[in-house]
Amino acid sequence: MTQPTRPHRNFYGRIKGKALKQSQKTYLDEDLAALSPGAVDWDVNPDRTPLDLDARFGGRPVWLEIGFGGGEHLVHQAASNPDIGIIGAEPYINGVAMLLGKIRRAGVDNLAVYPGDVRDLFDVLPDQSISRAFLLYPDPWPKARHHRRRFVTPEHLEPLARVLKPGSIFRVATDIPDYVRQTLEEVPGAGFEWLAERPGDWREPWDDWLSTRYEQKALREGRTPHYLTFRRR
Repeated sequence: MTQPTRPHRNFYGRIKGKALKQSQKTYLDEDLAALSPGAVDWDVNPDRTPLDLDARFGGRPVWLEIGFGGGEHLVHQAASNPDIGIIGAEPYINGVAMLLGKIRRAGVDNLAVYPGDVRDLFDVLPDQSISRAFLLYPDPWPKARHHRRRFVTPEHLEPLARVLKPGSIFRVATDIPDYVRQTLEEVPGAGFEWLAERPGDWREPWDDWLSTRYEQKALREGRTPHYLTFRRR
């Protein structure tokens, strides 16, 4: 049987930043393999066999954070919700190393970490397997010619909609007004409904919100956060 051909996907974000500390290298060497969600990479799973999330998380509902930055929100949700499993996808290896340190200090064990492009993870997530998703302060790609690189485009939203269960929640936080515009234009067309009924529904953070370092930077620089909540139809 002919194996599927890996699709060509341009990747525009950062993979690595400044030199890692020795402790961060140790986290990557000692902890990352055990926290991997399974055979995501094409080299080890060319037939794209779906992940067995029940085996990984003991049958618990599974959440997904797309681009977890330094990992503070991901660890917060894992610690606050021990009855769920949560996967974080992040290609920036410095952020992955930061997260691994936070996981060690928090002692949480209901996490999986994918250090790569979430599109490859979508390939092997079963249909309707995710109960909640987070997109928090994604790369804004501010230039108009780069807007097609944003996550809130069909290339990303269609596979996200496929893996989300009907009725599940998708949260988007951003401080960029034009990103809000594009989100409200694109996400409903991918099978979601915006749940806002009053201004406070997008101006006030969620009850279980943990402000991230990216949000704190935005606030220091005078930008206004927006909190958008959608439900998968």
